[in-house]
Amino acid sequence: MDARLNLLGNPVAAKALKGIISAGRVARDSTLPAATRELVALRVSQINGCGVCVDMHTKEAAHAGETSVRLNLVAVWREATVFTEAERAAFELAEQGTRIADAAGGVPDEVWANAAKHHDEDQLTALVLLIAVMNTMNRLSVIVQQPAAGDYQPGQHAQFG
Repeated sequence: MDARLNLLGNPVAAKALKGIISAGRVARDSTLPAATRELVALRVSQINGCGVCVDMHTKEAAHAGETSVRLNLVAVWREATVFTEAERAAFELAEQGTRIADAAGGVPDEVWANAAKHHDEDQLTALVLLIAVMNTMNRLSVIVQQPAAGDYQPGQHAQFG
């Protein structure tokens, strides 16, 4: 299956992706733990049904040393005992931030307060940026029907940040 658009080959898309990827670098270069970043990126991608992003972030996390047990339990993090309270707070913020349309008031205050209890202001900023960037990338991939997952190799998109 071919994508509807070649996001990497189209000059308009490439220009937009440059800015989106730049925002993603801010989150990557922050003090938010790398494991949290990959796990949150994976969870957002799961919610959005973005197979190519699920493939990418699962493999990047594993390549960085994440365990298969934790990767396999991201989708059911509420029932899993393998995540820290800080990671759980990040997952909840990511889910609420991804499912904004499901809650009339947006992200509930208690979800924000719990995330703020476990992350400093810079980490919260990085987490919000990460959630927004992942939602954007997921939507781009889903809309253009980026070919399905399976072929990604860790570091494959390193040139993009």
